[in-house]
Amino acid sequence: MDGEASYSIGELARSAGITVKAVRFYTERGIVPARRTASGHRRYGSDAVARLGLVRTLRELGIDLATVQKIVDREVPAAEVAAAHAEAVAVQMRMLRLRHAVLTIAARRGSDPEEMELMHRLARLSAAERGDLVGDFLTSSFGAPETGPMPRVLHRSLAPELPEDPTSEQLAAWVELAELSRDPDFRTLMRDLFNDHTAEAARRPKGPPRKHAVARVTETARPLLAAGVAPDSPEAAEAVTAVVAAYAEFQDRPDTPALRARLAAYLTGANDPRRERYLTLLSTVNGWAPPDHPRDEIGWFLTALAAP
Repeated sequence: MDGEASYSIGELARSAGITVKAVRFYTERGIVPARRTASGHRRYGSDAVARLGLVRTLRELGIDLATVQKIVDREVPAAEVAAAHAEAVAVQMRMLRLRHAVLTIAARRGSDPEEMELMHRLARLSAAERGDLVGDFLTSSFGAPETGPMPRVLHRSLAPELPEDPTSEQLAAWVELAELSRDPDFRTLMRDLFNDHTAEAARRPKGPPRKHAVARVTETARPLLAAGVAPDSPEAAEAVTAVVAAYAEFQDRPDTPALRARLAAYLTGANDPRRERYLTLLSTVNGWAPPDHPRDEIGWFLTALAAP
């Protein structure tokens, strides 16, 4: 160490921000080099300062001591050292986001310990486990994808795909979506809507495709709602008559109170807040634009449909 900076064990510990005991431990393991003076005291050079800084960083990132020793002894290339740093930091960041997501939801809901444990478990699921959970929900609601074109489309379009490096917002959305998909009542709602739709499609006469009830209601009600037309006005009644007539033709049934009640039940299910919430959470998880759910338009039409 002639001509080089020389540090005592106390000076080295202070410069690295760790205890003398820790420096002594790393020295005895051969991780941090030292030499003995004639009086038997340890002295450290600038290379010890650099190695100790790296050791401290790696240990704080949770890298085990055996791997740390290989890194500082250059038994692995510098590129692998950088990769190890990046991977360790990425893991820590993901875990922090996971904890933040669970704690945020728990604080908002006032969750009990059991619910917090469930949310934490859902947040920690592997990609395969998430796929199994979502697949079970979609199959329960719409049937297996191989049963027809519509189930196949719904399995693709309604499946959340949490990225490998999700944000806290995406993690929170996934946890809530996973909880919702496990709700038996929500599964029943989605299955009933699907069955109604497929039953309508089976009765549909051959010919060009026709607009679905929700699409027709949205298209009809949106301009009237924007114009401030009251749902109990003659103009609204005229719009209802037109939509019901199209629905009756689609169903191949006459316009009767029973048909109108059937339409109202279907639209009420389609406008269920849980369905809208699922689509909103799905968009957040998948990084899509927020869905344009026609909540207000369907609500306006249902009021107009019920008007005397």
